[in-house]
Amino acid sequence: MFKIVKREEMAEGTVILNEIEAPLIAKKAKPGQFVILKANEEGERIPLTMADTDPVKGTITIIYMVVGKSTAIFRDLKIGDCYQDVIGPLGKATHLEKVGKVICVGGGTGVAVLHPITRGLKEVGNDVTCIIGARNKGLLILEEQMKAASHDLRVCTDDGSYGHHGFVTDVLKEALQAGDINLVVAIGPVPMMKAVSNLTKEFNVPTLVSLNPIMVDGTGMCGGCRVTIGGETKFACVDGPEFDGHKVDYDELILRLRAYQEDEKKSHQAYCALHNAG
Repeated sequence: MFKIVKREEMAEGTVILNEIEAPLIAKKAKPGQFVILKANEEGERIPLTMADTDPVKGTITIIYMVVGKSTAIFRDLKIGDCYQDVIGPLGKATHLEKVGKVICVGGGTGVAVLHPITRGLKEVGNDVTCIIGARNKGLLILEEQMKAASHDLRVCTDDGSYGHHGFVTDVLKEALQAGDINLVVAIGPVPMMKAVSNLTKEFNVPTLVSLNPIMVDGTGMCGGCRVTIGGETKFACVDGPEFDGHKVDYDELILRLRAYQEDEKKSHQAYCALHNAG
């Protein structure tokens, strides 16, 4: 059993942070890797990239948005409660090296995934600018942490309630036009990563994205997390989750996610009806 030692509600209560006791995972985990969690026998296996690790305390931190039945079960867990299963670290770690000027772009809960990668890129000597965005100020997460993890933090909100009024791609385009950018890392909703990749391709800047396809076992056996990269089938759980953003078939990924989200929505509605009836 994996005990929750810290719990925090973020982004107007729609996003939850859990710090979990998992000493073996915390000792081995690297930026970019993920874990698969299961709350109890009734819950599904949910893959989540770690937002932070503390090998001294023996804890890992995950941040998730409540969107369906299983994450609703996660939300009901309090400090002192336990996850039945936490498996990891899984996936390939981010390749961290000094390349020069790097821009890290995050949207929504993708900022949580971006956090350890941004910090790692800074620690190996890169000049790191971070751009994070959300629909409004209330939905922004980890602003102070991202400020500490980078040399320059720029914040965007769709409605203009905080920071730049507009999308992260607006600010990114200005930075790319200034030139001398060696790498862009983009993590967030698929449409955002697609837009960032299309933009950086115009400027011929290498771009890394972290994909979030349907995933079941996390070992490459089920095939549910398959994605098309440069015309070839890859499995996000073992070949990724990070890929060359210029080679991803985003349209295919969006279609597969949409099919799953419809099923998850129906499952969540059924869970809520049962929960309210009880």
